[in-house]
Amino acid sequence: MAKFPTPEWTQAFMDKLNRDAQYGEIARNWEGDIFLIIDPSGSLSSKVIMYFDLWHGKCRQAYVVDNLDAQKPAFSFKAPYDTMVRVMQGELHVMQALLTRKVHVEGNFTVLMRSVPVVLDFVRCAQDITDSIV
Repeated sequence: MAKFPTPEWTQAFMDKLNRDAQYGEIARNWEGDIFLIIDPSGSLSSKVIMYFDLWHGKCRQAYVVDNLDAQKPAFSFKAPYDTMVRVMQGELHVMQALLTRKVHVEGNFTVLMRSVPVVLDFVRCAQDITDSIV
């Protein structure tokens, strides 16, 4: 368990994705890395950018980056901290957040919509390892 959104949370999330059999099966055909960009709001005073290299049900790398030029991922998900907290705590369904643009997506939205089960299980794994919020 880890505090969201810290570097320790990022590593715990990678570990969870790599050992979770359900995620591994659901995401077995997923190919694409992502940025999770959290803009400051509420108790978060500075932007947090996390990078996840996701490939066939595994997370090959995960870390916090200093700037958006560090990688060019297939997808970027960006939202204010308060919105991300609501998703992590299950108060806001991730698909509702995406479709209402509370979470902004950059990348091929068609691919994302064909991969809804992957998105849902990715979030389930994130929620499972989050025991506290910054």
